[in-house]
Amino acid sequence: MVNIRLARVEDLVGMQACNLHNLPENYTLRYYIFYLLSSPQLSYVAEDKGRIVGYILARMDEEVAQGEEPHGHVVSISVLRSYRRLGLAKRLMVQSQEAMAGVYRAAYVTLHVRKSNRAALSLYRDSLGYQIHEAEKGYYADGEDAYVMRCALEPTP
Repeated sequence: MVNIRLARVEDLVGMQACNLHNLPENYTLRYYIFYLLSSPQLSYVAEDKGRIVGYILARMDEEVAQGEEPHGHVVSISVLRSYRRLGLAKRLMVQSQEAMAGVYRAAYVTLHVRKSNRAALSLYRDSLGYQIHEAEKGYYADGEDAYVMRCALEPTP
């Protein structure tokens, strides 16, 4: 059975390996360390028998303009192919979003997604209630455009 839990520093190499297997965006270990330590309550891993099979790396947006509500951002999410279609990405997203709302009182969360990533777009829009907020031309290193998606968060008591 796959367990979802808070990410720890010792998980970072497994998180990076999970990303390297799945995504064209590859990040340095320093990148993971920075975001994990910036908002440690927001990043989670999916673990099966001690192996990291998925993760979400998230943060609070620290550049909040005057009068703007606090909000979170999904930096990266990945689930190994052999563990897809089990609901892990959704579970990871929900855990992180609940922590954003509960710990930081975030009003909403944003993320970037490749315009061509139909599976992710479906998950975010149809299962989690995200809406396309804007498009960013050439956002990814290979020049592909990204959608900036946004989802309102329910305040927690």
